[in-house]
Amino acid sequence: MATTAQLFEEPFDADEYIERLAWRTPGGGSKGGAEAFDPKKLLEEFVNHIEELKQLDERIQRKVEKLEQQCHREAKEFAHKVQDLQRSNQVAFQHFQELDEHISYVATKVCHLGDQLEGVNTPRQRAVEAQRLMTYFNEFLDGELRSDVFNNPDKIKEAADIIQKLHLIAQELPFDRFSDVKAKIASKYHDLERQLIQEFTAAQRRGEIGRMREVAAVLLHFKGYAHCVDVYIKQCQEGAYMRNDVFEDIAILCQRVNKQVGEVFCSPETVMAKLIQSIFENRIQAHVKERLEETRHSDVEQYLKNLYDLYSRTTALAAKLTDFNLDKHTFLSKLIKNIFSCYLESYIDMERQYLQNRSGLILQRYYDSKNHQKRPVGTGSMQELKERIRQRTNLPLGPSIDTHGETFLSQEVVVNLLQETRHAFERCNKLSDPADLPKNAFSIFLLLVEYLCVDHIDYALEIGLSAIPSPDAKNANLYFLDVVQQLLSLRFDKQFNDHLMPLISSSPKLTECLHKKKEVIEQMEVKLDTGIDRTLNCMIGQMKHILVTEQKKTDFKPEDENNVMIQYTTACSKVCAYVSKQVERVRRSMDGKNVDTVLTELGVRFHRLIHEHLQQFSYSSMGGMLAICDVAEYRRSAKDFRVPLVLQLFDTLHALCNLLVVAPDNLKQVCSGEQLTNLDRNLLHAFVQLRVDYRSARLGRHFS
Repeated sequence: MATTAQLFEEPFDADEYIERLAWRTPGGGSKGGAEAFDPKKLLEEFVNHIEELKQLDERIQRKVEKLEQQCHREAKEFAHKVQDLQRSNQVAFQHFQELDEHISYVATKVCHLGDQLEGVNTPRQRAVEAQRLMTYFNEFLDGELRSDVFNNPDKIKEAADIIQKLHLIAQELPFDRFSDVKAKIASKYHDLERQLIQEFTAAQRRGEIGRMREVAAVLLHFKGYAHCVDVYIKQCQEGAYMRNDVFEDIAILCQRVNKQVGEVFCSPETVMAKLIQSIFENRIQAHVKERLEETRHSDVEQYLKNLYDLYSRTTALAAKLTDFNLDKHTFLSKLIKNIFSCYLESYIDMERQYLQNRSGLILQRYYDSKNHQKRPVGTGSMQELKERIRQRTNLPLGPSIDTHGETFLSQEVVVNLLQETRHAFERCNKLSDPADLPKNAFSIFLLLVEYLCVDHIDYALEIGLSAIPSPDAKNANLYFLDVVQQLLSLRFDKQFNDHLMPLISSSPKLTECLHKKKEVIEQMEVKLDTGIDRTLNCMIGQMKHILVTEQKKTDFKPEDENNVMIQYTTACSKVCAYVSKQVERVRRSMDGKNVDTVLTELGVRFHRLIHEHLQQFSYSSMGGMLAICDVAEYRRSAKDFRVPLVLQLFDTLHALCNLLVVAPDNLKQVCSGEQLTNLDRNLLHAFVQLRVDYRSARLGRHFS
């Protein structure tokens, strides 16, 4: 069995158990070991081992049953013990309740006894106090203060308590009989009050917080307590303003005094409020007046900067002071208002006046640097009529001017105007009354519109429109694209969104402001569209001029059909070179979808020009080949547009030119091709009629 016990050691594995049992049996191994394999011995060993396991199981089962019985007995014994303890606990709880009731009864008796003793003792103490005060009052009647309490400086606290009570009593006495004694008590009262204030002042200079607290507690019942606080406030500010930054000095002073006030006075909030009021009404107000008055009439820009800085720092200081548990937010607001009200009332008028003058000066300096005298821009019904005619007909109403390539748009001017306006918005946000903030911010925005959008940008557009030459002008300078390029680089939406919108977002002014912005932008866009349209007409005019001057009728009807060496005509070469330059210039001048829109329009007009130009000539067989070569070159230029529509138009034109060279018998087949099948038959016939052999070869019959 010992062996069996060893075989049951953890971790137990049945297969391993059988293997180990077979291995230990002589002749039972799988390979036999030293002895040959003997199944009978192995079977016999298994049978015997099974019997041993059964006996082992029975013994273990009996032991388990014995342990279970023992566990049941111990559980019953433990349950009886718990019941006994619960009964004992209930008895103890009852005893505690009885003891608590007894203690409450005794406490009630003691309180009753204390009330009775106090009822007896209080009148006795009052009588003693009254007798004592009468004794001191007699001394004032006799005119001789014999008591040590009035003659000993160390007993000033006790003397102050007595004289304060006598002073109250004297107020009730008739004046005609006790005028002398009332005067003596009042004199002593004021004398002690003065001594206490002197003692408090001396203790403050010595830094004796404990003594200051004692004297302040005595003075609390005197009329001179307020004077004591005033003396403390005045003395704690002596030598406090040593730096150049008065606001930093005040913050440090209040931080230091706040801790000391809590240790000295019984009502520190009141003392701190009085200190802060003194600081605002004296130190800060004087500082503000000194800084502002010296620049108010001499330097408006510096005055506005100083006002913004001083007001910001004062409000920041007030925010710090609220941390001293003053609960006086309205109190601090009134102090600030008292200091700045006379300046804030006229703030927005000065802001607008300064912004007008400053913006006008920025613009004037710019135009002076260009030696340019601003031309008056017409207004009224006549100007509107001219504008409508110009938009619809592209006619240059009025004389064209030469700007010598100057756009009269300056990034520096725009940045300066936006910078000045941004500062104005910041000051407006800080210095305006909340009720007036949207109105004030909108008035600043209108100035920005007037000087930036109207006086600078719109003026530059007007000059640009006036400088656009007529379509038939030679060597025209397409300067308006430079205006467009610079205008698109000027971004003032950020100013609108970042600085104006937060100030008016929750007011009725928002709708008015958005409408004004939309109106200004639409006016600019109309002039931009007009200028670009007229510029494109000039480009087409330049191309037309090149074609008229360079293209000869003999180009497409050469005298010697067999001796043509060129790949495309000179006119085509020059037009393509010109087109490439203009496409590149458009890409430089614009961005985003504007590039595709303008190039699409230019490409369509370019195609229309070439289409109409080709219909002005007659074509021999070799001339038709040259025309095809020209159109192929035009199509290569059209690829620079990167616009599918333009390339498609030139592909179709190239297919049309094939009608100039195709054999008469193949005309119907070519016209039925993929690119020409959807075109108007009259258009196809018009191209066929351009052939020199149209009548002689009876192409009309083949075409029909």
